[in-house]
Amino acid sequence: MTTASGGPRPWLPPPHLTEILLTWFSIGIQSFGGGSTTLYLIRQACITRGWLTDAEFAKNWALVQISPGINLIKITAVIGHQLRGWPGLLAAICGLLLPSAMITVLMTAGFVIIRDWPFVKAAMRGVIPATIGISVGLGIQMAQAPLGRARRAGRVSVGAHLALLAGSALLFATAHASPVVVLALAGSSGMLLLGDPAAAIRRTVRRALGRPAR
Repeated sequence: MTTASGGPRPWLPPPHLTEILLTWFSIGIQSFGGGSTTLYLIRQACITRGWLTDAEFAKNWALVQISPGINLIKITAVIGHQLRGWPGLLAAICGLLLPSAMITVLMTAGFVIIRDWPFVKAAMRGVIPATIGISVGLGIQMAQAPLGRARRAGRVSVGAHLALLAGSALLFATAHASPVVVLALAGSSGMLLLGDPAAAIRRTVRRALGRPAR
């Protein structure tokens, strides 16, 4: 079993493929209320079992944002591969998709019958704000790990993290910018505010030339 960065995690035995399959099967069964609910369940399952830390999960979530496709499927694939390689990836994907696909087909058939009932309409109106609340709560939880590291690094790092967080939210919500644009701008800003561009370029050149990085 490896960490999110690919390093060994010797204190934990790798989970059995059956455990991975059943874990994501359970997540698939409980995935009501949209993507935020599913993401919360995946995060809780990984952290409570010791498969990932908060910081590793946040790093994985950031990674899947910068590639095309459905983010929940991508993060499931990434975590499954980290846990048990390609067999783990397949087990996690199958566990996530099979129950949700079956339940969706059954619920769609039943919903056609009851969708015009007044209490069903009222219930659906109540679900919408709840899903928004779940999204906000999940965002707060996921922000704790990077903000905690920023706090340890100092006030400048905290200010930069908060500026990136607020700026990205405003750009996405008010300017309706593409997520690709928001992430590209945040990455560029992060290099300037949180990194040492000159040192990073030197390390890249040294690696390309086969020299040890300082």
